[in-house]
Amino acid sequence: MATEEAAPAALNYIPEVLLKKRKTNEQWAVRRKLQQVERAKRQKTGNFIIKKPEQFIREYRDKELDLVQMKSRGKRIRSASVTPESNLLFVIRIRGKIDMHPKTRKILYALKLRKIRTGVFVKASAGMMEMLQKVEPYVTYGYPNVKSVKDLIYKKGVVKVGKERIPLTDNNIVEQELGKHSIICIEDIVNEIVAVGLHFKSVTSFLCPFVLNNPEKVLQGKKKRFEDGGDSGNRKDKINELISKIN
Repeated sequence: MATEEAAPAALNYIPEVLLKKRKTNEQWAVRRKLQQVERAKRQKTGNFIIKKPEQFIREYRDKELDLVQMKSRGKRIRSASVTPESNLLFVIRIRGKIDMHPKTRKILYALKLRKIRTGVFVKASAGMMEMLQKVEPYVTYGYPNVKSVKDLIYKKGVVKVGKERIPLTDNNIVEQELGKHSIICIEDIVNEIVAVGLHFKSVTSFLCPFVLNNPEKVLQGKKKRFEDGGDSGNRKDKINELISKIN
């Protein structure tokens, strides 16, 4: 008796949704593998730092503490009568952004102090003193004399024309940008800043923040106030000694 031929086994049906899900999972697996390889490379070169949860918590607490202290300093100066000793201030940023609250950073950016060891001329007023008091641990400032102003402008002066930064060495550039204010040479810029003249704001807007040196770590970025042996806060006319060292 002839044996009957066996019927072919039925193929299992796999839904299209399941196939798509498998494909997506495979793609994510490949991405994760590539990320792991890239992370391992960064760890070998020392360019990648893994932060522990407690580090994030500590940084958050430090930033919140910075905000509380900033508000406290603001209240303290409002309760006292602050009269600047001069119309002109030179402000230097001495610390980076570690532990800095976003509101502190906003004030520093408003002063054009985006980077550590940069300095700007500002007009002294009760409002400016209050602003500086709020960010005191991150800046030092004081009243520059004529020599300091000249040294900074002639040695470190850089201006922004369009999108280009140009060393301040050409009177033609000055006349082109500020001639409408009767400021036609570098010496006119010095005089306008020293006198805090009518066009002081136009001149300081024309100047880029001064990029300063730090030989032998004259500035160490200590939060303690200058009068207490630190780096921060109001140095008054002592700012001129600092400018001569870091200019």
